Amino acid sequence: MKPFLETLPRQPDSSLAMLNRRLETAIPFEWHHHPEYELTLTLNSRGQRFIGDHVGDYDDEDLVLVGPNLPHTWASHQAIDGTLPHVALVIWFHPEWAGSVARDFVEFRSIGNLLARAGRGLSFPPEAAAAVRSRFELFFDQSAAERLLTLMNILDHLSGAPNPQPLASAPVSLDGVFESRERIDRVLTHVHAQYTKAITLPELADVAALSVSGLHRLFRKHTQGTVSDYVRALRIGDAAARLSSTNQPVAHIAAAVGYGALANFNRQFKAAKGMTPRDYRAHFRQG
Repeated sequence: MKPFLETLPRQPDSSLAMLNRRLETAIPFEWHHHPEYELTLTLNSRGQRFIGDHVGDYDDEDLVLVGPNLPHTWASHQAIDGTLPHVALVIWFHPEWAGSVARDFVEFRSIGNLLARAGRGLSFPPEAAAAVRSRFELFFDQSAAERLLTLMNILDHLSGAPNPQPLASAPVSLDGVFESRERIDRVLTHVHAQYTKAITLPELADVAALSVSGLHRLFRKHTQGTVSDYVRALRIGDAAARLSSTNQPVAHIAAAVGYGALANFNRQFKAAKGMTPRDYRAHFRQG
């Protein structure tokens, strides 16, 4: 799938755009960016999210605010309740609109401060997501005026949420990056399609139309790490989802996510998660 600059659906009577996305099988990796802010609540889904150079796990009621032009996507490993779809509730709003609201109304200055921190992406704690979930779900059945008021109410609540976690290492820079972004988009899309197999640097260099040394520089610039770091994070995330949701033997999971040697898988999993795969499965199920 070719990554893209996303053009959002608009309604003539609304300052906002929205999407109530329900997927029966999975949330696919769809690396993209757009000039709007994005507030996304993900429900009944577990997997990994990618915000700029951030790669992390997500679970039910994952609530994230993404700043303008920051590349991002979610990619699911499983539905928490397999009889129900994965759900992504998405609200988009333009920086000019948001800036004018925060600037012109002193009551919303705290929202302006929140948006100023969203350039790196912000992940909100579970209690904050739970507190706004009902308003978020109601949003999609409201009139345009009611939706505007509901969004301001949600953002006002989130502006007071304790310790939202910044995700990417830095806000996106728009100066001279579009060509390199198109290259890294191609590379990341290829990696996500092939990470359970052996991926060589010359192979990725061909995808990027660069030398191997050029690929190294490109990848580190955009992800703050190496190709092997990134592939390892994908494999460990996939393995963790399989350990928590299936009874597959550990050796079978190791092979399925791309590890030919079980000892190497055990070592890398423990380094990433702080416990062995078997202990992780037992800890998850006890929890």
